[in-house]
Amino acid sequence: MLSLLAATAASAEPIQWAELGLRPYLFDIGGFQLRYYSLAYLLGILLGYWHLSKMVKAPGSPMAQRHADDLFFYCTLGVILGGRLGYAAFYKPELFTGFTAGEFVSWDLLRLWDGGMSFHGGVIGVLVAISWVALRGGLNWLRVCDYISVNVPLAYMLGRIANFINGELYGRPVEGDVAWAMVFPGGGDVARHPSQLYQAGLEGLLLGILLIALFWKSRARYRPGLLVGLFTIGMGIGRFVSEFFREPDAHLAYVVAETGLSRGQWLSLPMIAVGVIVMIYAFTRQPIGKAKPAAPQSA
Repeated sequence: MLSLLAATAASAEPIQWAELGLRPYLFDIGGFQLRYYSLAYLLGILLGYWHLSKMVKAPGSPMAQRHADDLFFYCTLGVILGGRLGYAAFYKPELFTGFTAGEFVSWDLLRLWDGGMSFHGGVIGVLVAISWVALRGGLNWLRVCDYISVNVPLAYMLGRIANFINGELYGRPVEGDVAWAMVFPGGGDVARHPSQLYQAGLEGLLLGILLIALFWKSRARYRPGLLVGLFTIGMGIGRFVSEFFREPDAHLAYVVAETGLSRGQWLSLPMIAVGVIVMIYAFTRQPIGKAKPAAPQSA
């Protein structure tokens, strides 16, 4: 696939996604397909759990391994339930009342395999999960958020790569000569931005490397709110920028036409604002473990 990308990029013709030899599933056995999107969710959650387990063993951890185990379970539920409910609430409310006749699972809201998950909804679901575990365990909620946030971007990256492999959530038509422009099967004969890869690199790989480096190579974890604040700002800005290249969902194109911004961009603005507030909080408080200066003694 890489050789085809390189050869096509050197020519004037856009890359044909259909010629990359991609398919949405890893294997098919008796009609059962292990789809890359499901595999991305699974690997992302397992990778996050593995890294979180290493993080809690480092000095200054606000929780023990048993709390990481609880977070693994509840955050998984939060991602799935929050992502699906968020998609229905923010992007496609008709899923709440729609039914597909003749299917074993007919309620469209429960038919996750038909597609439709919201990142913003998943964030809300994870925050609810963190709140539950922190309340039960008497943990510092903000510091737990710091630890979880470090593990989100690389999992997000896997999901966007799976979107690319599926040939879905492609970008807007390119303007001018773009060597890596692609023609996606569902997007007509128009060369488009592979916006899934933009998001995987910007909001996934780049932000993930930054947060992991700050955790392990600095004392950022001792400032409650610093890591989750940076994550929130980074995700918000990354999503806001990438939406300029991503094709809006057909049923939400009117939002762009009426406001100039996509639904995803409108949802990202409050994320950025919240992240800024949390960062200000983090930098105006004493780091964990740092003694406050002694009050001067009167004569």
